[in-house]
Amino acid sequence: MKKQKIGIVCYPTYGGSGVVATELGIALAARNHEVHFITYKQPFRLEAFHPNVSYHEVSFENYALFENPPYETALASRIVDVVLHEKLDILHVHYAIPHASAAYMAQQILLAQNIFIPFITTLHGTDITLVGKDKSFLPVVQFSINNSNAITTVSESLKKDTISFFDINKEIVVVPNFVDFKRFSKKNKPHFKQLVAQNDEKILIHISNFRKVKRVEDVVRMFEIVNKTIPSKLLMVGDGPERQKCESLTRELEICDQVKFLGKQEAVEDLLAIADLMVLPSETESFGLAALEAMACQVPVISSNTGGLPEININGQTGFLSDVGNYEDMAKNAIFILSDSARLEQFKTNALLKAQEFTIDFVVPQYEKIYREVLESNV
Repeated sequence: MKKQKIGIVCYPTYGGSGVVATELGIALAARNHEVHFITYKQPFRLEAFHPNVSYHEVSFENYALFENPPYETALASRIVDVVLHEKLDILHVHYAIPHASAAYMAQQILLAQNIFIPFITTLHGTDITLVGKDKSFLPVVQFSINNSNAITTVSESLKKDTISFFDINKEIVVVPNFVDFKRFSKKNKPHFKQLVAQNDEKILIHISNFRKVKRVEDVVRMFEIVNKTIPSKLLMVGDGPERQKCESLTRELEICDQVKFLGKQEAVEDLLAIADLMVLPSETESFGLAALEAMACQVPVISSNTGGLPEININGQTGFLSDVGNYEDMAKNAIFILSDSARLEQFKTNALLKAQEFTIDFVVPQYEKIYREVLESNV
């Protein structure tokens, strides 16, 4: 594909959609495209300089007239400005609102100047399963999706949910999330592991934004059961509204010495390098990027069976699936894997083999193909 100037609109935060959007932009830049991130803060994974990558901050003030800052309007204006001055060819927005709706507004403003900028919308999950089902947002979400020049979802499960929740009048293409094996792979860090597990305990890990939907208290309750049978440590990586409840629960269960709350960590691959098991008991999970990154580092996954998780975590092979909220079953499955070293090694091998189906080199060309088709159809 010839070089394109691509604008990427995303949330810059710790969640999966922002991570995927950023990693995609970096990968596109490595393939000689010119990438422009447009958002209110530098994206979480864009911590280093990358050739062909630019960042455009959306700044806005909360005037006395407004009860809340008018971010969507400011975003649309910034998109218009970047398209005009950087001569962008195409926009790729992640999340329906406010990003697709802002992109549509910018598109209409530019049309008045005889400039057409097509945009692709990638749906990641809560914009459909949570926000989209809210009646106060549904008309805008549906309109934004239907007026996108192309639509993608990150899993078959999310595609089905989108079609179920909304009246969609165009094709939805499934392009899965991906993992960069240059970053996420098994690394030998025995000294680091010794610092965490001084008595050679097994190490369980959970990585999330600690929102209620992640069911982080289930992680703690499940670990308490596992720890009674298998000496182990739990690493809780991330931060969010449910963290304090989890910390209190570890004290209540008298396992606070075995649980480490590490907050937000950029180099999660270093933590995955010493982990034996990933725990992901989410109530909804459109894909499960944290699970995929763990599997790339040869870490089996104990997860719920919701959303797109069964598409990557194969029950009985790469880990186990349980019903949402059934932390007792998750504990039983964890003990089964961890109690036999040969069995654990087989699960680790299986996890890596499955993760290799989601390499960045396989997924990025799929997006390039969509860009090319959209641009050619709007010549």
